[in-house]
Amino acid sequence: MNKMNLYNETKFIMKKYNIFANKKLGQNFLINEDVVDTIINSAEITKEDLIIEIGPGLGTLTSKLVEKAGKVICIELDKRMINILNDRFSLYNNIEIINDDVLKVDIGNLIKKEKENNNINNAKIVANLPYYITTPIIMKLLEDELDIESITIMIQKEVAQRICAEPGSDLSGAITYGIHYYTNPNSIIEVDKNSFIPEPEVQSEVIRLDILKEKYINVKNPNYMFKIIKVAFMQRRKTLVNALINGKVIDNKEKLEDILEKLNIDKNIRGEKLTLEQFAQLSDKLCN
Repeated sequence: MNKMNLYNETKFIMKKYNIFANKKLGQNFLINEDVVDTIINSAEITKEDLIIEIGPGLGTLTSKLVEKAGKVICIELDKRMINILNDRFSLYNNIEIINDDVLKVDIGNLIKKEKENNNINNAKIVANLPYYITTPIIMKLLEDELDIESITIMIQKEVAQRICAEPGSDLSGAITYGIHYYTNPNSIIEVDKNSFIPEPEVQSEVIRLDILKEKYINVKNPNYMFKIIKVAFMQRRKTLVNALINGKVIDNKEKLEDILEKLNIDKNIRGEKLTLEQFAQLSDKLCN
């Protein structure tokens, strides 16, 4: 019954504003109220929280966020959605709507201003992310070292599994190492295709990333380490040595093999089998 209520509401809004999902922007409108509630509950929102919602669309999540949070800042690229959001939430004084590309927005400055000017203790990200640009958004949020507590997002299931995998496992990818360097990731719930209109081609999953205040891994130059990881995974079927030589990370094969031997790492290992700590150790040796 809950699902039908949200379905009818979504269809009503789409008809009222003559809105159709934009495939280029990866729009799929969530119509499963149980999933909405799970996302909201998983984010553990209080009145002392600033919530930044990326891609609010029709405002399905937003309608719950404004009731729970001290302040909600929505960042929406699609101008068509701005009128809908302004209409829906015109009576609320704890919401700000920004029409921009999230990759161009200085989120750090937004958080700083809210903490200085309002009764805000914590900042959190909550979003149903567009799947075509999930990884760049997540990595920007993490690499910018934002003053945030957590990121609760719905993304493509395959990406979620890669994110939550253990570094060095079969499911891991380059992004896995970045996620584990900055956060403690947890899978919350899988979401079926029929929870959206239109239905996406893939299954979805809600995950929560808790930002690490103190990182488990110490590395001299994180950017250099991630460069090594990226090169290793671009040629993941090659040995780590060959991948780093081909990727011009180092041009001396004997020196690289010698470093690996000193680190007790098999010179024939593939990069995908290294732990995050091993990549950190290798990075420190190579950037000396």
